[in-house]
Amino acid sequence: MDSPLRHGTYCYPFKETWMHTILLSFQSIGVVYGRLSTAPLYVFGSIPQNDFISDESAYEYFSFIFWTLTVLSLVKYTFIVLKADNDGEGGTFALYSLLCKHAKVGLLPNDKTSDDVTKCETGSPSRTKAESRARRAIAKHKSSHYLMLFLALFGSCMIICDAVLTPAISVLSAASGLRRSLTDIKYSSSRETEDSILKDLRKYVPVPTACAILVCLFTLQQYGSHRIGSIFAPVVILWLLFITGVGIYNIFHYDPHIVFAISPKYMYKFFQSTSWRSWRSLGSITLCVAGSEAMFADIGHFSMKSIKMTFICLIYPVLILSYAGQAAFISHALSIKDSSFAIDDYNHFYRSVPDHIHYVFTILSLLASAIGSQATITACFSIVNQCLALGCFPRVKVIHTSDKIHGQVYIPDLNWMIMILSLGITIGFHDIVRIGNASGMAIVSGMLVTTCLMSLVIALYWEKSLLLSTCFLVFFGSIEAVYLSSNLLNFHKGAWYLAVLLALSLTTMVAWHYGTLKKYQFDIENKVSMEWLTDPSSGLRVSRVPGIGFVYTDIVTGIPAFFSHFITNVPAFHQVLIFVSFKSLPEPFVSPTKRYLIGRVGNRDNKIYRCIVRYGYHDHIRDSDDFEEQIIRSIGEFISLEEHDAESLMSTEGKMIIVGKQLPEGDALIPLHDTGATSSPCASTQTNINTTEDTKLKRKRKKVRFMLPANSPKMRSSVREELNELVDARESGTAYFLGQSHIAVRNGSNFIKRFLIMVYVFFDKNCREPHVALNIPHAALVEVGMVYII
Repeated sequence: MDSPLRHGTYCYPFKETWMHTILLSFQSIGVVYGRLSTAPLYVFGSIPQNDFISDESAYEYFSFIFWTLTVLSLVKYTFIVLKADNDGEGGTFALYSLLCKHAKVGLLPNDKTSDDVTKCETGSPSRTKAESRARRAIAKHKSSHYLMLFLALFGSCMIICDAVLTPAISVLSAASGLRRSLTDIKYSSSRETEDSILKDLRKYVPVPTACAILVCLFTLQQYGSHRIGSIFAPVVILWLLFITGVGIYNIFHYDPHIVFAISPKYMYKFFQSTSWRSWRSLGSITLCVAGSEAMFADIGHFSMKSIKMTFICLIYPVLILSYAGQAAFISHALSIKDSSFAIDDYNHFYRSVPDHIHYVFTILSLLASAIGSQATITACFSIVNQCLALGCFPRVKVIHTSDKIHGQVYIPDLNWMIMILSLGITIGFHDIVRIGNASGMAIVSGMLVTTCLMSLVIALYWEKSLLLSTCFLVFFGSIEAVYLSSNLLNFHKGAWYLAVLLALSLTTMVAWHYGTLKKYQFDIENKVSMEWLTDPSSGLRVSRVPGIGFVYTDIVTGIPAFFSHFITNVPAFHQVLIFVSFKSLPEPFVSPTKRYLIGRVGNRDNKIYRCIVRYGYHDHIRDSDDFEEQIIRSIGEFISLEEHDAESLMSTEGKMIIVGKQLPEGDALIPLHDTGATSSPCASTQTNINTTEDTKLKRKRKKVRFMLPANSPKMRSSVREELNELVDARESGTAYFLGQSHIAVRNGSNFIKRFLIMVYVFFDKNCREPHVALNIPHAALVEVGMVYII
């Protein structure tokens, strides 16, 4: 068995202090809890007034809100689900990743050598979990693997859809409040002029205002969660203080007995007297927990401790007081609705605000509602970033906005796509009730998926009893199923748009995962061993030509299919051959002394090497012009260290050594720089992060030559000879081999397979190109095309 790699010094675990927890808690208020904090704006307002039969109705709805917040947001998410993070990442795909790691339900073939290279182990080896009966049953039935993947994709799509719907409903509700405030102003003494102005305000203020705010909100996303959180947090805190004060005032001023509505007997009364019409109103209650799923998905942007502490100590009590105050006002309004003091639109939040602070409410609600969308937007970025890692989303550019917290990401392509869809909903629907119906269904569907996956995590990863896992599924799943049924009754009233968004996003993700899976299986099944290339008895009669050949591949053992295809048709390769693979690590930077893992393929006479380049998410090594120089110097260091290095990783092809440290006897190869050649205008000559942007000017490209050090006569003859051959090969020139795949469907395939491959090919051609290893000169590039028949 291969020995694991044990170099933990290049992993930098982040130790969270209390001061940092407080800072993250402050920032999370502006990012994670904006959605939950602004939900009072539209929860009661999205319930039709006809469903408020008497003042008892306010008690019943508040009882539902209290227990829904307590059971789902507090108990389920804060105390249970938040503990199931995957290396600091949350969301449905994090739960699925845990199951893939520990229950062997992943559908992508596991490349163990790649895992050994990319993972770092700082302590003792992790305990191997015993194969439980449940784990064996799950591993045995392949259909359960597809079901789990479907649940993960379905839950991720719901978060993406919610990220489209939430900005629309949040901003539109605040813009509607602005319109109501403007209509209260007296503009003219003429009745006709006044009516005309009010008509124009109702028609032109809400939607254009909401669209302008949406554009500003999505433009700010590029600055990252930590900056946005620091900017938004003070506004959300002011909003929380405001709704707390209004809630307490309404409780004491209108109906102090509303506090007794937390009794479950009021929910029982609702079920006793319910009808199909009032059952639909439960879909609006779902909106009170909007943002709970995002709270879990946003763990990667902050930390479990900060998110948990903020919700328990601040958000939960504030929301209870706010909803209680609004319910007290509605109860009072219902008690006088038949009198001359009847209040119009009594179920809207702005009516419960005292008149003398109404304009303060208008300004704060407008700002807070814009911020309220932030939680689902950042959650969407996190989920898509996880989908990318498992090959379930088309290639998009991911920008890490923090050096300290890996999960803080920004995805420009996704950001603008969500903005366009959200603007389309705002302009097309311009109705809070319809958008609320779609958003409510997205929320409860995502929660139900989390409950299903979490029950599996409890049984398979936490290794708790099946009884406990079943109790979790039945208890929370039944509550969410009740809310889902009420949302389904509103399908024709706006919720159908969620189905359209779900169909588009789910088709995209399923097709991309299917195409990626088939390509990877083709590569694994068609790779050949090194003996096929190096064994003289194979009958290939391969010729060796002067120079160095770099072969870029995703697999870390064997020969990739495209290169064996090339050798079969052109039986020749360079006198020095280097297989190069890139592997990312979940950290910002990888030290140059830990970056390159070098090994030899076959015996010494073959002159074939394998180089695995490890990089962090802030490293720009692929853009550096001296990348080729670094690889060659690393190969030279490997040749010098090969027989004496004790810290190495044994792979199936032999010993691999981490190179980059200063050798006691000095460098194995000495670079000599020659600036005689020029590079293309867009080539970069910087190796640090802050690369220059003036790419329009022609720059000198470094032509690097090598020589052996002065003490080379003291080297062993075999080492000196191999280094000389490496230098000679470098002088003869360099070629770069890249695979170019083309997918074709096998004749006789069914319609579903053809459709999925057609969608995959479309996105493969129109999305961002795969990362190019470095600025490869076109004259030295050899692209090998290969057709994948699947």
